[in-house]
Amino acid sequence: MSDIEIAQQATMQPVIALAKQHYGIDPEHLDPIGHYKAKISLEYINSLTDKADGKLILVTAISPTPAGEGKTTTTVGLGDALNRIGKKTIMCLREPSLGPCFGVKGGAAGGGYAQVVPMEDINLHFTGDFHAIGVAHNLLSALIDNHINHGNELDIDPRRIQWKRVVDMNDRALRNIVVGMGGAANGYLREDGYDIVVASEVMAILCLATSRADLKARLGRIVIGYKSDKITPVYASDLNAQGAMAALLKDAIKPNLVQTLENNIAIIHGGPFANIAHGCNTVTATQTALKLADYVVTEAGFGADLGAEKFIDIKCRMSGLKPSAVVLVATVRALKFHGGIAKEALNQENLAALAQGFANLERHYHNITQHYGLPCVVCINHFTFDTEAEINWLQAQCQQLGATCIVSKHWAAGGAGAEALAYGVAAVVDGREPTFSYVYDESLGLWEKIATIATKLYGAAGITANAKVKAQLAAWQEHYGHFPICMAKTQMSFSTNPNSKGAPSGHTVEISDVKLANGAGFIVAIAGDMMTMPGLPKVPAAERIDIDDNGKISGLF
Repeated sequence: MSDIEIAQQATMQPVIALAKQHYGIDPEHLDPIGHYKAKISLEYINSLTDKADGKLILVTAISPTPAGEGKTTTTVGLGDALNRIGKKTIMCLREPSLGPCFGVKGGAAGGGYAQVVPMEDINLHFTGDFHAIGVAHNLLSALIDNHINHGNELDIDPRRIQWKRVVDMNDRALRNIVVGMGGAANGYLREDGYDIVVASEVMAILCLATSRADLKARLGRIVIGYKSDKITPVYASDLNAQGAMAALLKDAIKPNLVQTLENNIAIIHGGPFANIAHGCNTVTATQTALKLADYVVTEAGFGADLGAEKFIDIKCRMSGLKPSAVVLVATVRALKFHGGIAKEALNQENLAALAQGFANLERHYHNITQHYGLPCVVCINHFTFDTEAEINWLQAQCQQLGATCIVSKHWAAGGAGAEALAYGVAAVVDGREPTFSYVYDESLGLWEKIATIATKLYGAAGITANAKVKAQLAAWQEHYGHFPICMAKTQMSFSTNPNSKGAPSGHTVEISDVKLANGAGFIVAIAGDMMTMPGLPKVPAAERIDIDDNGKISGLF
């Protein structure tokens, strides 16, 4: 059966009852949205402050390929398995974006028998959080142009506006637009553009905010542009925008409670991409889960060079979270792809390609253990096409690397198929205190931070940028030099070339642009030709998604 067929046959339980049964959360602390989704009140979350934290486990992956790695599926399968072996566990996931759901992915709620449900709701609008983020973002856009239209008392330079508009869909035609056309009644004519909602600074702010007051303060600190002197920043608070924006996010700030196919609790909240944003679910969701459970399994987007690095250097640095271990997800098929095999031939045994592609896993493992300072369990997400010879070779190679390598069959068997992984991860987590290392020191200059990420993690020889980018970083150094870096880079490779597989070394990472996310509290460094508004593929998943007369959805996967 397809993922959606499996999900539609699930026996879900009312989430209010599950929350009470497993975690003692009284119904008055939850805002139900139907029977199977609920939001947790911030007042209840605040009441948990004095409770001890559980253990935090991060799931990441090798560099993504068209073959798929199964990071979300592994997160769900591992969480279900930990519950099966008696470890009180909650999973913390990101919300799917409509862009990739209708573009490439067709859904992002796990797969097979390791899914979160209701699958259709989670993939399609969910609880409206992304809608609220998009409206809050675009309200600020409207206020900017309205202010200029009515006299521009703040002396905003229309050529130096930094705040684009957003929409939660892949639409390349909106990357560059012109607003204000049709005459003076429609405002000031200027160039503008759209980003996807998951790249919005409002999304990053929601994911890093720890309270309504913190949310509002961060929204007020957004730099929307500069005055005509080209130096003095203009903030969202100068337009008195932060109150209305926070009001639009009054429910979006509350974490969302759902369940897995095995009726275990999962919290899904926030969803910045890891290739163009910081790639982690909300701090509030993770901290809440740590107060409620003994173990929390969370994911970070794309490969360990992107999502995991930002989890460590942005999310943990800002929140004080302390992960205990990392699970590095790989598949035999994906490693063969990194070894140069075409997607169409990945189901055929090929030990030579597997050996060639293993370099990608090896570098990610080295980064996690050496640069993040965390123990790492390698999870081989099993496919039926994997041969015994390939599995044996891969496990032997991981053993030579010093890595614990466990084959997991959660896609086919749910939590039961991941019990070996659960025991292996629990043994690591229970045997150590949660210590780790940041990739770079906060005191380094902005340029040096970017160079450190590129050389340490990507295997680059160095970084380069044009004079404009270098001058901008130098200008920001005095006031924002303590900010962490959010790299916007292709997820498909350690380099900026998505077609460069395996573990390329000695390349140069070109920083094509930099952006200040003052409310979020980091600097975005755009490497290469990275887009913050994706486009749809030649055959988008939308062509397969449908609904029948009974309201039954098909085509999500």
